[in-house]
This record gives sequence, structure tokens and C-alpha cells, in this order.
Amino acid sequence: MTKQYSSSEVQEQVEQWLNDVVIGLNLCPFAAKPQRNEQIKTFVSDAVTEETLLEDILQELMLLENHTPDELETTLVVVPNLLDDFYDYNAFIDWVEALIKQQDWQGIYQVATFHPNYCFGGAAPEDDENLTNRSPYPIFHLIREESMEKVLRHYPNPEDIPDTNIERVSNLTEDERKKLFPYLFA
Repeated sequence: MTKQYSSSEVQEQVEQWLNDVVIGLNLCPFAAKPQRNEQIKTFVSDAVTEETLLEDILQELMLLENHTPDELETTLVVVPNLLDDFYDYNAFIDWVEALIKQQDWQGIYQVATFHPNYCFGGAAPEDDENLTNRSPYPIFHLIREESMEKVLRHYPNPEDIPDTNIERVSNLTEDERKKLFPYLFA
């Protein structure tokens, strides 16, 4: 990737995506409360190598490990200068999952994934369902499994969330799409 991004520019775009798309469209019904309580950290990695990025992700997982959920619920690791190819990004997910396993954090942390060119297996790149995981930059969302299990116990029909989200983004007008996903139309 040739363009370098300022951390503040990236932070601003990700915050807008989080507020307007993830929370605004209610794609993640659990995000509003930690966002309101300032328990979501957005870490902009300046990594330009996969090794450095993996180190950054380890540091962010260790930060979660050393803080209570009330202090820090979850972290978005944003990668503006690396993994712009979705297939490279997808391959890197295996390294993140291996890191979690190596640190004996299986069942403690999991990673959710977002990318500007996100494409679900079996979907065509232009399919609406991909919008649910499209973000302005590659993002690795580090999630506490215990917190997720806790909120899912009180949420009716959590298995319906993906279908509800697909329906929600499918019903967006072209103007709404351009407003919510300007990076897809640039």
C-alpha cells in the first residue's frame, strides 16, 4: 500500500463507521452500551509488516487481559497500512487465532473481522450481505467471550442477528449506502 494514513484520520473514520453503521444500523446490538461508556478502544496500528501487526495484536490482548471489562470491554485493532488485499487479510486471521491459542486464551478472547472488501464464503463480492462486515480499513475486533456470552443470555433469538443484518443492509437506498460506506464509492 503506498498511501500512509494519519492516526487521527483513521481514528475519526473508524469512529464514524462504528457510530453510523455498526451502532446506527444496529448491526451489533451489543455495541452501543460499551461505546456510550467509553469501554471500546480503537487502536490504530502503524504496522507495515505482518510480524509487527501480530506484536501489536498481542499487546492489545495483553491490555485486555490486564483490565477489567468495566475499564476496557473490547478493542478494535485498525490496520490502515497493511492487508488491503482481502485474501491476505483472511490468511492473517489464522495467525491471530494461532496467537490466541498459543497464549491459552481460547474461550477467553475471540476475533471478529471487518475489511473494506469483506466477502463471506459462498457470496459474490457485490452481494449485500458483505456490507455487514465492510469497514473503512482492515479491522480485527478483539472480544471477551465471557462478556459476549453474558449479553447473549439476555438477547432474544441471537441466531437471527445475521439474517436481520443482511435484511437491514439490503434495504438501504443507494444514497444511504454512499453516505454510510463512502470508502466503497471513492
